[in-house]
Amino acid sequence: MRVKEIMSKDVKLIHPHAHLTDAAKLMREKDIGMIPVGEDDRLEGVITDRDIIIRALAKGKNLEELTVREVMTPKCQTCFEEDTIEEVSRHMSKEQIRRLAVLDKNNHVVGIISLGDLSAKGSDKEAARALHSISETKH
Repeated sequence: MRVKEIMSKDVKLIHPHAHLTDAAKLMREKDIGMIPVGEDDRLEGVITDRDIIIRALAKGKNLEELTVREVMTPKCQTCFEEDTIEEVSRHMSKEQIRRLAVLDKNNHVVGIISLGDLSAKGSDKEAARALHSISETKH
């Protein structure tokens, strides 16, 4: 099974100069924890709910004055829509991450794949394997 068969496809990029509160509102409205950041379907990074809490709120920054670029994760992990779910599961396990931006062959963002997608739409075995490795404490 390929990533494109189970990924979330309704993905919009948020501009790096957008206000952080816009990203938080979008996450709330769509019930998501990660938004790809970029312009013209070109990925510059991602912003997660954790980025907002740890890099902004916990540091006492004024959320209404911050832009997405100031708290986003600039170098993010990705996969391709033609990758197999086994490849993605191994990648998530190795990097201990729960979500990946999905790119097409031209490096445009076309979706997001999450551990939940692997579990709900893909393979329970692969999801369980990834979750075990992601949750494992590494020293």
